[in-house]
Amino acid sequence: MAADSEPESEVFEITDFTTASEWERFISRVEEVLNDWKLIGVSSGKSLEKGIFTTGTWEEKSDEIAFADFRFSVTHHYLVEESNDKDAKEGQGEDALPVAMQDLLCMNNDFPPRAHCLVRWYGLREFVVIAPAANNDAVLSESKCNLLLSSVSIALGNTGCQVPVFVQIHHKWRRMYVGECQGPGVRTDFEMVHLRKVPNQYTHLSGLLDIFKSKIGCPLTPLPPINISIRLTYVLQDWQQYFWPQQPPDIDALVGGEVGGLEFGKLPFGACEDPISELHLATTWPHLTEGIIVDNDVYSDLDPVQAPQWSVRVRKADNPQCLLSDFVTEFFKLCRRKESTDEILGRSAFEEEGKDADISHALSKLTEPTPVPIHKLSVTNMVHTAKKKIRKHRGIDESPLNNEVLNAILLYLFPDAADKSTDGSETRASSSTGSIPPSESEDYNLYIQFKSAPSDSLTYKLALCLCMINFYHGGVKGVAHLWQEFVLEMRFRWENNFYIPGLASGAPDLRCCLLHQKLQMLNCCIERKKARDEGKRGSNSDRSSGDTGKSDLMSREYPKESDREKGEVGKSWESWSDSEEEFFECMSDTEDLKGNGQESGKKGIAKESSKETLSLKPEGRLHQHGNLTLLRPGDPLYVPITQEPAPMTEDLLEEQSEVLAKLGTSAEGAHLRARMQSACLLSDMESFKAANPGCCLEDFVRWYSPRDYIEEEVIDEKGDVVIKGELSARMKIPSNMWVEAWETAKPIPARRQRRLFDDTREAEKVLHYLALQKPADLARHLLPCVIHAAVLKVKEEESLEDISSVKKIIKHIITNSSKVIRFLNPEDKKLEEIIGQIMSVEATIARARSLRAKFGVDKCDQEEQRSDLERFVNSFLEQPEVSVIGAGRGPAGVIIRKLFVNAQRLPESSEEVSAMMPLDDELKRSGSMEEKRLNAGVVTDFPPPAGREVILRTTIPRPAPYSKPLPQRMYSVLTKEDFRLAGAFSSDTTFF
Repeated sequence: MAADSEPESEVFEITDFTTASEWERFISRVEEVLNDWKLIGVSSGKSLEKGIFTTGTWEEKSDEIAFADFRFSVTHHYLVEESNDKDAKEGQGEDALPVAMQDLLCMNNDFPPRAHCLVRWYGLREFVVIAPAANNDAVLSESKCNLLLSSVSIALGNTGCQVPVFVQIHHKWRRMYVGECQGPGVRTDFEMVHLRKVPNQYTHLSGLLDIFKSKIGCPLTPLPPINISIRLTYVLQDWQQYFWPQQPPDIDALVGGEVGGLEFGKLPFGACEDPISELHLATTWPHLTEGIIVDNDVYSDLDPVQAPQWSVRVRKADNPQCLLSDFVTEFFKLCRRKESTDEILGRSAFEEEGKDADISHALSKLTEPTPVPIHKLSVTNMVHTAKKKIRKHRGIDESPLNNEVLNAILLYLFPDAADKSTDGSETRASSSTGSIPPSESEDYNLYIQFKSAPSDSLTYKLALCLCMINFYHGGVKGVAHLWQEFVLEMRFRWENNFYIPGLASGAPDLRCCLLHQKLQMLNCCIERKKARDEGKRGSNSDRSSGDTGKSDLMSREYPKESDREKGEVGKSWESWSDSEEEFFECMSDTEDLKGNGQESGKKGIAKESSKETLSLKPEGRLHQHGNLTLLRPGDPLYVPITQEPAPMTEDLLEEQSEVLAKLGTSAEGAHLRARMQSACLLSDMESFKAANPGCCLEDFVRWYSPRDYIEEEVIDEKGDVVIKGELSARMKIPSNMWVEAWETAKPIPARRQRRLFDDTREAEKVLHYLALQKPADLARHLLPCVIHAAVLKVKEEESLEDISSVKKIIKHIITNSSKVIRFLNPEDKKLEEIIGQIMSVEATIARARSLRAKFGVDKCDQEEQRSDLERFVNSFLEQPEVSVIGAGRGPAGVIIRKLFVNAQRLPESSEEVSAMMPLDDELKRSGSMEEKRLNAGVVTDFPPPAGREVILRTTIPRPAPYSKPLPQRMYSVLTKEDFRLAGAFSSDTTFF
């Protein structure tokens, strides 16, 4: 009972001290990352080769960790090395130092020109950096810095990692790092000092040695020798004695007497300003020991002329203005414009005042031929006539292009418009078409890869002219104006049967851009119309002999004036109706026959139907087809005059494919699709029937598709061997389209058939398409041609310099462009990348020319010395830093020294600048002052160094005399506004 009366036992709260804190979790996470990257255990590596930090490949891996809610990025930087486990194991013993500590003493890669800052300061090949993940975050307080550093120390001790780990502290722009590296019984602490202003006692080698000695606190006396490496950097910014050789183009000359095909047919090239802004000369004393050289606040032995090693690097100008790049960039900006030609130029030249007129009628009015002699029908006169009509809606002063510029461009685009005859009068000469380059030429393959146009074509020239107009003459308004005049010229040539120059004959080339195809289509229309008006028949395809029968555009001539005045240009289609009463012009499927045309059409059809039962008169024969005869009558088989298939551009082919695809897969749809695709076959059957009365389908197949008529030898009843033929299996399929078409076909010659290719309708469609193009659409069409021209220009200029790195970039541009601009509507971002690569190549070539001029490569008389200078100059384009052979006494060193000497002068007048002392006299002058310079300890030929870098190294036991000798290193850099000390101090943790 007493127990029941006792109060209940108290419940105590239990604290679990095994729960990990945020600090412990952070350390654990660091250890996990080091373990995942396999950085635990003993590190191994062979000794570093000279220059490997610059020429080798650096890689990095990254991860993220968190300390509470503060996120850090962990990055592993390492030099990719060839694995050689045997050599690595031989160099690693039980007491071997970590590789990072060995690298502290390596002298093969001091002052690498292109490497991570920690690599330059400490000479490490591998390290890990822990930095705040966000750019605006920073570890500023001393307690947090110590906490991070202790975390790293614990993680390294727990994992046995021998790769140094750094923690970035303070603001990122200061590049402040502290870190640690641990090995078996040894530790290296990485410390850093960063100041805005340097104390005077530390601006020379003597003061830096005092800092280094006091920091290592060596207990030995005397001190072991300290190894010293010094580099002084001098900056040259004054190029007054050398004028930049690139001259900007003379804009006034573009419309002068030198225009022709020279200026308008070429793109400019080169930088308008010097692409080299600075030259940095680094004079290095690589292996010195204390006491050999004196450098204090009173005297210095560091004469750059006496430095054993010279190296030079150049600083490139930021985004130098380059002509070709500006041309292409400004033209590309046109692709993003939204305005139409009407909005840019005001009221359209293609509209009638007061009402919207049909485009074809408006164009016809503007280009309506006037009763003037044929020798006055030049492009210039046509343009002036059109301008009078345009200026009814637009003031005279509002035209973006003046007459002089416009006429020069149009005469360049259409050289056939104003050829000078012997008597001085202008006559319209025969139109020459652009020929496609031979297939083995590089240009041929290039325009196919880019899907642009041949480099001698009208489309290509138009792209160059628009590019120049956009940059120099009015921008988008000038482009819209020139395009408007170009469309007027196209309409004029169509209505007057004048061929368009600069276009290859034949059907549109689908390997070219769409605008080029449209112009080729218009030329085809002009060819058909001209042949029809002159009474010529279309070309005939002899499918057995391969004779295309196409005429050569190069041999065509415009009608003579006397023929035009008499009306005897040639036998037109209308004249055929006068001589043969059965002729009629067939209408399209959407047109109805009306009036007399309908009646005459019915009469013609009736007469053809009646003649089918009688002995028909053969019509439309071209020539006899070898020894073949018709199977039934036995008469000779004749090749008929047929119509050419209708040429098509890629957009029309795409539309046709879409229409055919919409018919579906049903039987009715398939049948309709077959009928639509057999229009040319039906026309050829009708021509064949007209040329060979009494023929059968087998006769047609023997000529049209010989493989579908199978012949074999058989023995007849008399025992003789005879040849028997029959149609192939596919021709015997029920509801075969060939059989159906043959039964439908009438014996009508080609000249009286409905045209497969309605040149009038197609020409109006092309002209309408051209008239509706906005400047942005036009720029999109012609951008492949502009890039094509830019690549050709870059290749031409590169061939004069022979730069291997530029050749590789050009190949990459061609490969990349062929993948991007071949397709419709490429992404702007990818186009910008291509243009950026072209800009890079142009700037590189401009830099090469600038360096050649500065080092006098072209003025060098000695062949061997000139070859050495050329290699030296080209090395700047491929290497971040170039060693000067012979230092200050070599050929390049003498020139560099002269550059600094001239820059050090203060010319009293501009005449003194242009009359600089020759090189030989300058060297004599400097040689006579050599003794004075050395005695005074003052360098007069060079300005004060812009940067001083010093590396101090030694190996001493630390912290006690009986400790293990370990590497110690301190790096110092002093510039005008920056002073930094980066020290790596090693200690023996076993005996301290």
